[in-house]
Amino acid sequence: MTSPPFRRYLDKPYPLVSGEIRKSMVRAMSDYQMIEEGDRVLAAVSGGKDSTAMLIHMKEIERRANVSFTVDALLIDQKQPWFDPAPFISWMTARGFTVKIIEDPIFDVALKKTRPGKSLCRLCSRLRRGALYTYAEKYGYSKIALGHHRDDINETLLLNLFFAGRLAAMPPKLFSDNGKHVVIRPMCYVEEKKIISFKNALGIPVVTCDSCSAREKGKREEMKILLKNLEDQYPGLQATLFKSLQQVRTSQLMDRELFDFHSILPRY
Repeated sequence: MTSPPFRRYLDKPYPLVSGEIRKSMVRAMSDYQMIEEGDRVLAAVSGGKDSTAMLIHMKEIERRANVSFTVDALLIDQKQPWFDPAPFISWMTARGFTVKIIEDPIFDVALKKTRPGKSLCRLCSRLRRGALYTYAEKYGYSKIALGHHRDDINETLLLNLFFAGRLAAMPPKLFSDNGKHVVIRPMCYVEEKKIISFKNALGIPVVTCDSCSAREKGKREEMKILLKNLEDQYPGLQATLFKSLQQVRTSQLMDRELFDFHSILPRY
C-alpha cells in the first residue's frame, strides 16, 4: 500500500527545509545505490530527531520513487528507567506512521558489563545493532536504514583521527560484520541544523537518551563543539571536511596496504 501524501502528515504549513532534506536524501540514495527494486527497508527509529526525520522523508520518497520498495519502522525499547516512547508513538500514529516497538533489556546488560563511571553508549549501540540485525533477518528485510547525518560523519572522522589513529568515518552503505545485512545511511548528506529546523517546525516530541549520556558526554560531544566553533570561525568548513571523504588520494597518504610505494623506483 502506498503511503499517503506528505502534507497529510503535518499539522502546520509545509516546512521549506523538508524539501531540502528530501532532495539531499534522494541524491545520497542515488549516488550510493542505496535502494533497489523490491527492497524491504527496516528503518531504525530511536525516538530522536534524526531517525524520525529519516523515517518521515523515506516514506515520502517511497511514495514518489520510480522503483518499488517499502519502509517499515522499528523502535527498540532498551528498558532505560526514564525512557517513555508513548508521546512520540502517539504523535507518529496520529500522522499515519506505524512504528513497531520491541523490548530488549539492553540497558541492564550494558550497565552490568560497563565499569562504573564509564559511558554505556558504545556497548548499548553494539547490542542495539545486534537486535536490529536479528529482527531484520527474522522478518526478511533486505536493508537496514540508520539516521546518521553529515555532522555525525564529520564527528566520527575527527574521533578516529584524534583518538584511534586511523583515517575513517561512517560509510553511506556497508555490509554488516557478518556479511548478512546491508546497512544504509540515507541522511549522510543532510546537515544537522536542517533536521533541527524540521523537528521544530513540526513540533515532534522526541525522546532521547540524555539522562544516560549526561553521566559522561564523552569525546563525541567534544568533537561536536569543536566543529561548531570551527564552523563559526570558518563558515563552510563542515562541508569542506565532508567533501574530503569523497576525494581520497591514496598516493598522498601513507598506508602501504592501499598504495604500492615499493613500485616507485628512482630514475637515473
